[in-house]
Amino acid sequence: MRPSVRVIHNMISGIEVWDELEEQHQLDTLRWLESTDDVSRRVKPATPDRHLVSYVVLVDADGSALLVDHMNAGLWLPPGGHVDPDEHPADTARREAQEELGITPFLTEGPTRPAFMTVTRTVGQDHGHLDVSLWFVFAGRRDMPLTPDPAEIRDVRWWSPADVLAEDPGRFDPHYGRFVMKTAR
Repeated sequence: MRPSVRVIHNMISGIEVWDELEEQHQLDTLRWLESTDDVSRRVKPATPDRHLVSYVVLVDADGSALLVDHMNAGLWLPPGGHVDPDEHPADTARREAQEELGITPFLTEGPTRPAFMTVTRTVGQDHGHLDVSLWFVFAGRRDMPLTPDPAEIRDVRWWSPADVLAEDPGRFDPHYGRFVMKTAR
């Protein structure tokens, strides 16, 4: 196993799973990482068919999170993107925050620990492949200046946990409600 993949394997092993689905995703992902070093997207949209993604979940002191209306997916998602070969996923999250929002955020869970992980079959224009997503929580503020990337983002909005849970779940990443429940405990 390549050293960078070993780091990711160890990071995912250390995630405290919240529910049975996250545990299934964790075990499936660990088996996948043990079977290949080809974990980064090399060719858009889906080569290889499964690859790593880092989400940037900006959370305000009131518990609200910033989501973006993502053009390609057609959903409200945390900003984020694909992990480059040999890139640490936390560095990916920071890079994506800079590229998509024009900010340099600070992790709330320590330097390298995602709060959540999911495996999702994608929808939208690049539908059909699997994203193994690591959800990194960053400190945010509703009044922070943002420069959303107009090539990827239609709109940005701060969503309270109550707003998310009251909304049609089909408007969000299919695991976002679970993320809200896990991090609200």
